[in-house]
Amino acid sequence: MRFLNIVALISLISLSACSSITDLKEDMSERLFGRESNETPSELNDIKTTAQVKVLWNAHLGDSLDADFTTLSDNGFVYAASANGEITKLSVADGKQIWRINSGEPLTGGVGLGGNLLLLGTAKGYVLAYDLSGKLLWKSKVSSQVLSSPKADYGVVVVRCGDSRIYGLNAVDGSRKWVYERATPALSLRSSAGVALEGGAAYAGFAGGKLIALRVEDGKVIWEVSVAQPKGTTEIERIADITSMPVVDGSLVYAVAYQGKVAAVDRASGRLAWSRDISSYTGLNAEDAKVYVTHANSAIYALDFSTGKTFWRQGDLKQRRISAPLPMGNLIALGDVEGYVHFLNREDGSFAARLQLENSAIMPQMLAVGSSIIIAQTRKGGIFAISIK
Repeated sequence: MRFLNIVALISLISLSACSSITDLKEDMSERLFGRESNETPSELNDIKTTAQVKVLWNAHLGDSLDADFTTLSDNGFVYAASANGEITKLSVADGKQIWRINSGEPLTGGVGLGGNLLLLGTAKGYVLAYDLSGKLLWKSKVSSQVLSSPKADYGVVVVRCGDSRIYGLNAVDGSRKWVYERATPALSLRSSAGVALEGGAAYAGFAGGKLIALRVEDGKVIWEVSVAQPKGTTEIERIADITSMPVVDGSLVYAVAYQGKVAAVDRASGRLAWSRDISSYTGLNAEDAKVYVTHANSAIYALDFSTGKTFWRQGDLKQRRISAPLPMGNLIALGDVEGYVHFLNREDGSFAARLQLENSAIMPQMLAVGSSIIIAQTRKGGIFAISIK
C-alpha cells in the first residue's frame, strides 16, 4: 500500500505538471524508474570476493539522455551508439576503435544487428540501416520514435515504435512489408521494450500485460496470451505493462509485467505454462533451466524454468534500479544506478564480486561476449569491457 500511495502522489503531481497523457507517461517512467527517481539506493555492504573481475578496456561516446541503448557484438567487434547520433565499432580484444560515424540526427533506439545490417532508430521515427563498415544503406520512416533496437530475421527488419506499432521492413531497401497495431490503455508506462526474434516469430509484450507472437514473414498473429491482468480501482493501480523484452529459451518464452506477473508461455501453442506474482520493470533472463528476474524493488529471483518455483532471492540491492540479470558461467551480473556491476553466485545468489565502472547508471541490458567478457554501457556514454575469471 505504501508503494501505491507513493505512486498515486507522484501521479497527481505529474498530472498538474504535464500537458498531455504522453507527457504523463514519460514523467511517470522517469520518476519511478529513471534518472529522476526520489528513492534512495540502499547502502552497499562489504562482501567476500570469490570471483576475479576487472575492466579490460573502456571507451566513450555521448550521453544517452533518456534513451536506453544496447551494445551488440559480432565476429570480434562491438557496436554501440549514443543519443547525439554517434555510432562506433570497437575491437572486443582491446577496445581499439575501428570506425566512428555520426548519423546526423538524435538516436533513441539501437544497436540492432541482423543479416549484416547495423540497425538503429531515431527520435523522429526513422529506421537507419548501415553495413558493417559504417556506410548508410537505407533510411525508412515509421509512425513514431523508435525506443528499442530494431532486429532482422528472414530478410525482414522488425522494429517497434513508441506508439506500440510493430513494423516489418524489407531488409534490402527498408520498404514496408507489414504493420501490426493494437489499442493501448490511456495510461501506460513509457518503455524501451523491443521484440525478441526466434524461429521466424517475433515476440512482444504490451501494456495491459499482453504477450503476442507474430510471424516475421507477414506480421500475422500466431497467438496472444495475458501474462498479467490489471488490478485495482485507479488507473495508476491498474497499470500492468510488460516493459522489458521477452526472453526465448527452448520451447518456452518468458515475460514479466510491472505490477503483474512473470510467466512462461509455450511457444508453439501460446498456452500459459506457469506464472508468479513478481513485478519487474527492467526484465529477466533465462539459461540452464533457471529464470532470473529483477524485481521492481531491485531484488533478484532465481526460478525453476518449468514451474516458477523460487530457488533463491537476493534482496540486498533495494532501490538500486538494477538492470536485467545476465548469466555468465557460474555468476549472474547486474548493473545499478551508481555504475556498479554486481556479481552473484549462480547457485545461491550470494555476492561473489563487485566493481564500479563510473558514477553513472548502467543500461538495462548488458552484453555477454563468449563466456568471460561482459560489455556494459553507462548513461554518460561509457563503454566498458569486463573480464571474468
